[in-house]
Amino acid sequence: MATIEITESNLQEEVAKGGLLLLDFWADWCGPCKAFGPVYEALSEQHLDITFGKVDTEASPGLAAAAGISAIPTLVAFKNGTLVFSQAGALPRPALADVIQQLRTLDTDQVRVNAQAHPGHAPHVSEG
Repeated sequence: MATIEITESNLQEEVAKGGLLLLDFWADWCGPCKAFGPVYEALSEQHLDITFGKVDTEASPGLAAAAGISAIPTLVAFKNGTLVFSQAGALPRPALADVIQQLRTLDTDQVRVNAQAHPGHAPHVSEG
């Protein structure tokens, strides 16, 4: 599956589908976003079981604000409806592939338990 456009009107529907949802928050004027875009698109073609969405921060400023996006590009991931990852910066292909692999094996039940035990702490997936 190629990337899909995510907006205020379809974000909740995509999150509710479960599975793994990656979101690339970007803008057309952003040089690092343009460099990251082809890497993100290429991996979307390799991982057809994952939904790869793109959020144009200029077209959807409300989504960017709600997600606390302060720098772009920012990669955000949901797994089974739970926010499990958020990181600003353009990742090189090997690092993004590593993040995807870690997200595949991440136990979202354990993430929820940890979130309840430590409110306010963001989940973390390490970069290889």
